[in-house]
Amino acid sequence: MVREPLSAEAAADVAGKLKALSDPVRLRLFSLVASHAGGEACVCDISAGLDVTQPTISHHLKVLKEAGLLAAERRASWVYYSVVPQTLRSLAAVLDVTDERALT
Repeated sequence: MVREPLSAEAAADVAGKLKALSDPVRLRLFSLVASHAGGEACVCDISAGLDVTQPTISHHLKVLKEAGLLAAERRASWVYYSVVPQTLRSLAAVLDVTDERALT
């Protein structure tokens, strides 16, 4: 499969998203939000089992949001986070390796 290379702008965008995901806590949080029932979660839903404080979790969620990986919606005193579907598709397209030569 032949694909066009990323433009400089697209490469910078993808690099920013991958940088945000490069922290193990953020990667885990992203995974927890993505796999949470209903496709969205608040800090109260995902903080159990994480060995970091609630303010630290909120900071990491903010980084993921600013990178365009998560969307946020305030409901009363809680902020609910969900994965941005288009972002998942664009990252999957960049990371999709279908050329058998690349796998060896």
